[in-house]
Amino acid sequence: MKNCTASKAVRGTLLAAAALLVATTAPAQAAPEDVRTDNWLYLTVTKGDARSSGTRGTLLLCDPPQGHGKAAEACAELEAVTGDLAALPAKHTYCPMHYAPVTARAQGQWNGRPVEYAQTFSNGCVMAGRTGSVFALDGLAT
Repeated sequence: MKNCTASKAVRGTLLAAAALLVATTAPAQAAPEDVRTDNWLYLTVTKGDARSSGTRGTLLLCDPPQGHGKAAEACAELEAVTGDLAALPAKHTYCPMHYAPVTARAQGQWNGRPVEYAQTFSNGCVMAGRTGSVFALDGLAT
């Protein structure tokens, strides 16, 4: 009987030691990645006047770039101007001088601040030269 009691005590001690060993050697939880979900814009381009139904739109997400045909380029251009669409550098583009208005709009947030943008351009070429890839929505002829 003495051996049985000693055996149970040894097993209990070994189980406690094993539990302590497992608890102290468990891999540390990886720190969560710095996932930024605050850089997104809902972009629309409307052809014609304000009453037109020719509107295309998409959601541009930048962490990681997605939701837009040229998401990586658009996000890089926006990052360079910290999300200020009015500060996008104009490209040296030669555009026809015909009037076919397009209105570009953006709503969302960039680095935690709200973004509201609306601008009407004389035609799609002028818009592309002024806004780069940001409003280059799939299926929208300029």
